[in-house]
Amino acid sequence: MNLAVIGTGYVGLVSGTCFADSGNNVTCVDIDQQKVEQLKDGQIPIYEPGLETIFARSQREDRLHFTTDITEAVPEADIVFLCLPTPPGGDGQADLSAVMQVASELGPLIDDYTVVVNKSTVPVGTGDRVEELIADKVDRALFDVVSNPEFLKEGAAVEDFKYPERVVIGTDSDEAAEIMTTLYEPFVRSGNPIITMDRRSAELTKYAANAMLATKITFMNEMANICEKVGANVDNIRRGIGTDSRIGKRFLFAGIGYGGSCFPKDVEAIHHTAGQYGYDFKIVDSVMQVNDAQKVSIVKKMEDYYETDDFSGKTFGMWGLSFKPETDDIREAPALYIAEELVKRGATLLAYDPEAIGTFKQATSPQVLEATTFVHNQQEALDNVDALVICTEWNEFRRPTVDNFADEMKTPVIFDGRNLYDLNRAEKAGITYISVGRPAINVDKKKAVGENKE
Repeated sequence: MNLAVIGTGYVGLVSGTCFADSGNNVTCVDIDQQKVEQLKDGQIPIYEPGLETIFARSQREDRLHFTTDITEAVPEADIVFLCLPTPPGGDGQADLSAVMQVASELGPLIDDYTVVVNKSTVPVGTGDRVEELIADKVDRALFDVVSNPEFLKEGAAVEDFKYPERVVIGTDSDEAAEIMTTLYEPFVRSGNPIITMDRRSAELTKYAANAMLATKITFMNEMANICEKVGANVDNIRRGIGTDSRIGKRFLFAGIGYGGSCFPKDVEAIHHTAGQYGYDFKIVDSVMQVNDAQKVSIVKKMEDYYETDDFSGKTFGMWGLSFKPETDDIREAPALYIAEELVKRGATLLAYDPEAIGTFKQATSPQVLEATTFVHNQQEALDNVDALVICTEWNEFRRPTVDNFADEMKTPVIFDGRNLYDLNRAEKAGITYISVGRPAINVDKKKAVGENKE
């Protein structure tokens, strides 16, 4: 098929590239001239494992094209995907200005039947508004508007797109449903379902999925906080409940909260939508409150350990800046908030991340930039520091043996927001190791938070 993908952000670029790799002719449109030129030259502006290979192949085989001119892409397209940013406004409501602007431009460009797809995560009823804008300028019989939410995990987006657990298509049009099914059939040959439903249900499905996953994460963080009070170990609890098929093993790892471009924005958006319809979504409200506190909970542990909130003269190493491993995305990353709080307390930082140093520099405050030295490897973030703070669970951070930290650090103290290391080994290594929801291992027994009962 001929596809137009409007927007080359994370979703648009991954979707367009994967569609091209499956044999479609794809033209991606973006208003950023510099970005389009970079993409034409084969330069990918995001880090996503596996994307570079299929991007280069699709360009080489002339199936993936880029332009700033929407009139080059839409008239020939069988399907137009809207993959536009919908950032949260001040009240949590999704900003739909980019979606509506493009929708208002589509009508005059459609002269044959076209499926217009909302791929962006948008509130319930957005499809109706897009439909009205297009119908104002073109015969209603010449198009259908479909909701087709994405379920891509950053760091595994290419794999998720090529082998989706499910594809959701929201439309009441048999013709649109058939075209969309034909497009996606190559990706579900293993038998995973293509689920067709009404458009409003499809729009709400994406929010429901992310809100549920955010709730699981937050529940385990609440359990971790209880564990710290009573001397239990959240890892044992995770193993105890994760084997229950009704609960499942995924998204049960305690830590310093969720971040990224999806969970925070989508949880806020569904909370706002509920309020618009006069419903008080209490669970989601609690999820947001707990997660905000969890992001900086490690700073409170540092204050308790040092028995002061003044970190002047102290230098802390930071491992991990992105909100999760295998991405350079730092949107709502706990590391942003932790760095801010540590610098406010007078600390200086040595920070390392395999991919996200550049994006972190662009997003953080001038105060943090001034107080932070960004280093080239994880070892440099250990040299001459008073403690190490772990914010992201990159695999390379799991590889160092905890036995060596006492020799490599000036002061062998670790505040681990991602529970990377075994408690028994940390204790044998003679390091102070304070993690999330697990008994603290402290070489100074007077300051121990709890016994190691694992």
